[in-house]
Amino acid sequence: MDRDYIVFQEYKMYTEQKENFIDRNFRTNKFYMVAIVALIFAMIYTNNVLFLNKITATLVFAFFGIAISSLWWMNVDSYNTLIKVKYADVIEKIEEKLPVCPFTEEHKGIDEFRNKKIFMFSDIQKLIASISALFFFAVLVSEISPLCVQLFDKLVKLKGGI
Repeated sequence: MDRDYIVFQEYKMYTEQKENFIDRNFRTNKFYMVAIVALIFAMIYTNNVLFLNKITATLVFAFFGIAISSLWWMNVDSYNTLIKVKYADVIEKIEEKLPVCPFTEEHKGIDEFRNKKIFMFSDIQKLIASISALFFFAVLVSEISPLCVQLFDKLVKLKGGI
């Protein structure tokens, strides 16, 4: 088999893997977005539901919202790193052996955009994940504050007042 043919097949395989990986990344992002929207609707529809000793469903959903938002942010960061290191670097090294280097040129173009401080899609995803985490944190604080005040009042009553 011709060496150029083998290099081209490896290149083709890596580019297909990169595209499949990017598609999986988009599906994962859709999952996180749907999960966050579902949690928000769950908080709205279970507003007055109580679990254990005055712990509301909203409090529980807010905790899960913070966790899911954090996982989403880490996932976006992880996918970006893997795409850049695992696939982009390998593809660019293989392209050195080919007559044309489209991914290398694309990567240079992306780096130029990055240097101009333009938001990339992954930056927007991280921003949405951060905003949703802050939203759920605010809800968590608003739900847990009355519980803390009640606990403090009970402690003060047990000790005979201030």
